Amino acid sequence: MTPEKLIQTARKIVGKFELSDIDFSAGKVGAALLTTKGNVYTGINIELACGIGFCAEHSAIAEMLKNRETQIEMIVTANEKSIIPPCGRCRELMFQVDHKNMNTKIYLSSTRYMTLAELLPNPWIPNTP
Repeated sequence: MTPEKLIQTARKIVGKFELSDIDFSAGKVGAALLTTKGNVYTGINIELACGIGFCAEHSAIAEMLKNRETQIEMIVTANEKSIIPPCGRCRELMFQVDHKNMNTKIYLSSTRYMTLAELLPNPWIPNTP
């Protein structure tokens, strides 16, 4: 799969809709990831009160995990207008799911990417001095 196709896949699921409160929404951001096994998983964001919502990357990673995969070849997150780099929490999630994900290509545009290792130079590793 090409990066452009992955971007199109992420954008295809974008479509904000309101939830139970006027300030609560979902679907404003979409993520698509390609695993090292060649499977594509997608997810949308959920914006709720008290920080209980989550990013589109979390949703896509949960779909991947449901299918017993952990290694991400490439990932892209987008809204209707732009590509969005993952936040620190999402970067750390990718690392903690599988340390091999440090090689994941994270697309910042249709032609430019950085690896997770470049975006997360100091991942949290438990019990290290």
